[in-house]
Amino acid sequence: MIKILFICHGNICRSPMAEFVLKDMVRKQRMDKQFEIASAATSREEIGNDIHHGTKKKLTEEGIPFEKRRARQMTRQDYETYDYILLMDENNRRNLMRIIGSDPAGKVHKLLDFSERPRDIADPWYTGNFDVTYDDIEEGCQAFLQYITK
Repeated sequence: MIKILFICHGNICRSPMAEFVLKDMVRKQRMDKQFEIASAATSREEIGNDIHHGTKKKLTEEGIPFEKRRARQMTRQDYETYDYILLMDENNRRNLMRIIGSDPAGKVHKLLDFSERPRDIADPWYTGNFDVTYDDIEEGCQAFLQYITK
């Protein structure tokens, strides 16, 4: 089983969006039993809160199922548990390293590093643009899934 953990700042916008987008992609390809997919935050600001209403709205528009969940913070143990830790931006990397210290196994990557146009994924909490964030996450998840299934 391949274990994937998506990471963003608060675990209410980007990382749960990526979690449910990738879960939907692997389910449609009948590979869901081969993956464990989750998400977490680097901060404690939103701990216990559900997915942001903008993320819920965008997932609903795209026909992607999601469930009520509670934001949680990444732990050192998560580093041992997951095979891939996929970040949304460089700020997440800096904050993540404060939690895990280092990445000796090379598990930490930005999601869009797997795409043809590596870049950060903007935080819709600040931009208000969940459409652009969704497009970037979809691109990253497709590229990552192609990478992982080769």
